[in-house]
Amino acid sequence: MGAHEIVITADEVPGREDLVTLYDAVGWSRYTTDPEVLEAAVRGSTRVVVARYGEDLLGLARVVSDGATIAYLQDVLVRPELQREGVGRALVHAAMEPFAHCRQKVLLTDDDPAQRAFYESLGWVEVREHGDGRLRAFVQIT
Repeated sequence: MGAHEIVITADEVPGREDLVTLYDAVGWSRYTTDPEVLEAAVRGSTRVVVARYGEDLLGLARVVSDGATIAYLQDVLVRPELQREGVGRALVHAAMEPFAHCRQKVLLTDDDPAQRAFYESLGWVEVREHGDGRLRAFVQIT
């Protein structure tokens, strides 16, 4: 499958079955235990970008934003067999493009070295390494 055959669009929100299949494929089972909540989360996003090969959903990125000052890059998923082929990079660029003017772009992700390398290659910086290191991030996850 060549990259030129993959189509990236921002004009659809995948259905529940496609979402569960994709999230399961990358091992994000915490999302798929309640497909209704997963679908509501994706539908409630400010921007959803998908990668498809024909009818097959290969990847997805979504952003939650106020459209003015902050854009939160929420999920970036690419089927494992297509990772490291440029699909994730294309999804992130397409998802974030309308928010280039936002001062804050935020992402919360795993501490996997591959994740770090991927996001750093896109210009993202860990919060503790930003500027003089005085920026802090706080989170509550239940």
